[in-house]
Amino acid sequence: MADTHFYEPAKGHGLPHDPFNAIVGPRPIGWISTRGADGSLNLAPYSFFNAFCYTPPIVGFSTTGTEKDSLRNARETGEFAWSLVTRELSEQMNATCAPVPYGTDEFELAGLGKAPSRLIGAPRVAESPVSFECKVSDIIDLKYHDGRPAKGWLVIGEVVAVHISKALLKDGIYDTFNSGVVLRAGGPTAYAAVAPENRFDMTRPR
Repeated sequence: MADTHFYEPAKGHGLPHDPFNAIVGPRPIGWISTRGADGSLNLAPYSFFNAFCYTPPIVGFSTTGTEKDSLRNARETGEFAWSLVTRELSEQMNATCAPVPYGTDEFELAGLGKAPSRLIGAPRVAESPVSFECKVSDIIDLKYHDGRPAKGWLVIGEVVAVHISKALLKDGIYDTFNSGVVLRAGGPTAYAAVAPENRFDMTRPR
């Protein structure tokens, strides 16, 4: 069709920027903190992050290209923590994107506090209103459909502890639309924020 842009990813997209990230979005940000076997701390945001199961609660983040510090630490200790990125924390989150040597404390780099976890060794972002403590259940080497390695890894973890600011619980219900959550919207600089005016409701058929 003349009014449709078609491409095969293996042959290139022919556009100024790969649209894949923008199409599959906006996506939650995996702000992942880990502790290495030597005690080194790492904090980094991942735009490939999501939830995969209710019972048990399972989340995962993906790292591509080279083996990042988060992947190294998660392999060594079998643990990671996730913290919610809010609009107020977006600049600090962006600061933790910086390519710095292993062992650099991104908490200190971004001026963030460390909240101790209860069940794992990695700290959480103290300023974040929501965080998960996770234990690694699997690390998957991503592959092309023909079995070739894709230079990517999916780290999957069971959520073993949850921390929620009581300010975000309205009559016991988590208030997503007033959480200030920031999402990755694709493109080199685009982000999105959730607000109450974005909400609409539908009842699923039974």
